[in-house]
Amino acid sequence: QVQLVGSGGGLVQAGGSLRLSCAASGSIFSINVMGWDRQAPGKQRELVARIIGGAGTGYAASVKGRFTISRDNAKNTVYLQMNSLKPEDTGVYYCKVLVNGVDYWGKGTLVTVSS
Repeated sequence: QVQLVGSGGGLVQAGGSLRLSCAASGSIFSINVMGWDRQAPGKQRELVARIIGGAGTGYAASVKGRFTISRDNAKNTVYLQMNSLKPEDTGVYYCKVLVNGVDYWGKGTLVTVSS
């Protein structure tokens, strides 16, 4: 089993920044992919960012250039630095890891961006 504990959500004004973090623990031998998805009110969950292996990254078009994903392999932790936040970035952010071929999800952290 793998446990994910996230932190860093909150309320911020448009144009502001937040940093999310998510630490994985448990039966981890190798984490292939770490990332973040989000779900806005009334919308489907969508991919925000992924970091694959050592450093390969991918972003949704809506956040590219504003968000940066990174990972600390020694701590099994993934981060999401969110800058220039917009009201449309509001939602619940879920961290996700792929470990030994199995997906695990965190409980989600709420990010609210006021206009």
